[in-house]
Amino acid sequence: MKNGMGKEFIDLFEFQTRLKTGVESLFPKRLWIKAEVSAVKARSGGHCYLELSQSDESGLVAKANAIIWSSRYRFISPYFESVTGSPIQEGMVVLVEVQVNFSQLYGLSLIINDIDPEFSLGIKELERQKTIERLQKEGLMDMQKGLALPALPYDLAVVSASDAAGYRDFIRHLDENPYGFKVAPELFPALMQGAECPSSIIAALDAVLDSGKEYDAVLILRGGGSKLDLACFDDYDLASVIAQYPFPVLTAIGHDQDFHVCDMVAHEYVKTPTALADFILGFYEDEDERLSSYENRIRLAVSNRLYREETLIESLAARIKGAFALKIAAMESRLQVLQARIESADPRRILERGYALATDADGVVMKGVAGRRPGDRVVVMFADGTLNCAVQDVTLRDR
Repeated sequence: MKNGMGKEFIDLFEFQTRLKTGVESLFPKRLWIKAEVSAVKARSGGHCYLELSQSDESGLVAKANAIIWSSRYRFISPYFESVTGSPIQEGMVVLVEVQVNFSQLYGLSLIINDIDPEFSLGIKELERQKTIERLQKEGLMDMQKGLALPALPYDLAVVSASDAAGYRDFIRHLDENPYGFKVAPELFPALMQGAECPSSIIAALDAVLDSGKEYDAVLILRGGGSKLDLACFDDYDLASVIAQYPFPVLTAIGHDQDFHVCDMVAHEYVKTPTALADFILGFYEDEDERLSSYENRIRLAVSNRLYREETLIESLAARIKGAFALKIAAMESRLQVLQARIESADPRRILERGYALATDADGVVMKGVAGRRPGDRVVVMFADGTLNCAVQDVTLRDR
């Protein structure tokens, strides 16, 4: 067609129709496309609308709209979730089977016929292995292991979502411990899944450092979830921050079978938040047992010392008693000897042997006749009595 000025033109519909013919003839069959899900919205009518994109170091390089009709979505969605453990969501890298469609009214769109869930899991696993290799090359895998946990960790910082079931289980398990131990960890909230999870946890870890408090350990908690939900804990930036963190980092992420890169670089990891609570309480139980052991040892030592002292006292008492008895016996023996000597020196005993004792009128014992005169009074004592006599004559014996 030509306008009044002789220029050839076609109308928009024809242009779009030619594009439709060209595009759809270029891709007449279904083909598999790898892309990232940058937006997803399931409509009430059952259709699911997605925005697929691709980025490189410079940023976004490609974008396309895609549709999963309700007739396919009701099969694709539950199957994808059963394999990956997660619904189709933003941030996923997917492999989709599409039919190229071009509408004169709505432009280019991709009609999704199928999604390969194994591919999404494989992409995450490949990224995970690359992250592990990078951390190993940079010497970051074992840096946390060089930090020392105190014998009784009390000042604890917890990074988790405040409304997360795992965090509530952790706190309840601490509070309801049968020993009555009191532990009061401080929460630093963070997103625990999704594309913003790594940066949110890193921000929380920064907040712990900015608090100016010297924590004994930092605990990262997250309960169970799908593999893709927990894939953020394989993020290189997050793992790198944990590896180089100045405080010991303990992780409890996911289920028993889960093991993430963040677990690998952490100082310690356990399977679940309640298991981490048990791990912390274990320090207190060990300390309590150690103190109880000391108490028992002290009690036993005191008991043994008291027994030895009592035995020593009893021995000393027996020795003192024996020595005292010997002393008494010796004294009694001496008394007996003295008594015998006194008794043997008693004048009455001498008198009993036939001797007599003479005293003058004043009662003074007379040891001889010298100085006596006739008429002096003399008392002569015998064993059976006394004689009051007068001196008639004094005869001195020649020497």
